[in-house]
Amino acid sequence: MAENLNDCKVTCKVSLEGLESLCRAERLQCKDLGVTKSNVNEYEVEFLCDYKKQKGEEFYFVKWKGFPECQNTWEPKGNLKCSKLIKQFHQDLNHELRALKKRSIPKKLDKELSLTLTKKAKHRRSLQQWQDLVNQTHTHPGRIFVENKVDFECPPKNFTYIDNYRVGPGIMINEVAVGCECKNCVEEPLNGCCPGASSHRMAYTDKGQVRLKAGQPIYECNSRCSCGPDCLNRVVQKGIQFDLCIFKTENGRGWGVKTLQHIRKNMFVMEYIGEIITSEEAERRGQIYDKQGSTYLFDLDYIEDVYTVDAAYHGNVSHFVNHSCNPNLQVFNVFVNNIDERLPRIALFSTRAIRAGEELTFDYKMKIDPFDTESTKMDTSFSQAGLPCSPKKRIRVECRCGSDSCRKYLF
Repeated sequence: MAENLNDCKVTCKVSLEGLESLCRAERLQCKDLGVTKSNVNEYEVEFLCDYKKQKGEEFYFVKWKGFPECQNTWEPKGNLKCSKLIKQFHQDLNHELRALKKRSIPKKLDKELSLTLTKKAKHRRSLQQWQDLVNQTHTHPGRIFVENKVDFECPPKNFTYIDNYRVGPGIMINEVAVGCECKNCVEEPLNGCCPGASSHRMAYTDKGQVRLKAGQPIYECNSRCSCGPDCLNRVVQKGIQFDLCIFKTENGRGWGVKTLQHIRKNMFVMEYIGEIITSEEAERRGQIYDKQGSTYLFDLDYIEDVYTVDAAYHGNVSHFVNHSCNPNLQVFNVFVNNIDERLPRIALFSTRAIRAGEELTFDYKMKIDPFDTESTKMDTSFSQAGLPCSPKKRIRVECRCGSDSCRKYLF
């Protein structure tokens, strides 16, 4: 009987914050909750909720980390060692006062204003907690930041950040049986090396920039190859290299992604990651997603329209990338440990130099030049923002990309 309970899980009735509070109240140590012998008696400011000034002295209403809000206390500024939190509190306060057209800070904040500041602090904490979780989950070098300066919306609660494809039911992925025997895949390639399937053309320059035309497949060296991890034919498999930020857009396009670093032209930026499902299952889910008002289905139709990537509930930062009719990212099909042409990895490369702070976008209906005989295999079909997977049932959805070449509608 016991062996059948190995995968049994139940929802905890108390939040992690509540458990930490109980530990501190009982002076119990718990490494997983961050309550140790050295800090069990320490009081850390989580955020500031209110402000007042009495007899020339400033006081702040403090939410203590690991303690319930009923134990918040007023503390004089001199007792607090949290200059960053105080600075953030006054930035929020000044922003709200400007909105109310008030020039000076009152000696005592009204209840509605203090509640707004508390709501902002809790929202910022929620974003930070999700950001920390994402960065603990992924294995790529690039860091992921989360920012919302528009409203109080938090990242989706039912979304799980993953690094690699999640294989859906009924799908088998067979890893490649052989690898190259090259010691140096660039200078001394043997038997065409792994790019042999691409007319023996190495996909990348010595700076990691893709040199193939969009539509041509990229075959990277794999886990069975003799070359080492520093091989120039290993780019996509190394993951995201740039610091990226998931941010809330100001023009009603929901969440978006921007780069925090300069990206050169033709550089790998990210993969489109999600759950691999059959096209039949995608059709079924698409009808459900249409009713919900959003869908994240990307057809893997490099050779056959057999499989689809669904990033609705399992995915990476690409889940939040918006559409543009003049995008700065281009889709490439990449093969690493799997050579099944029905199951390529979807990699996004920069089409031009992208400056730090610029939003990243790709064309949800990218088309390859039909007169380019080397690139006619690939034709991506991406469906988002309520667009059905089936072409027979597509509806006209207004495009808000704002580019000069905007098609006005996604379809």
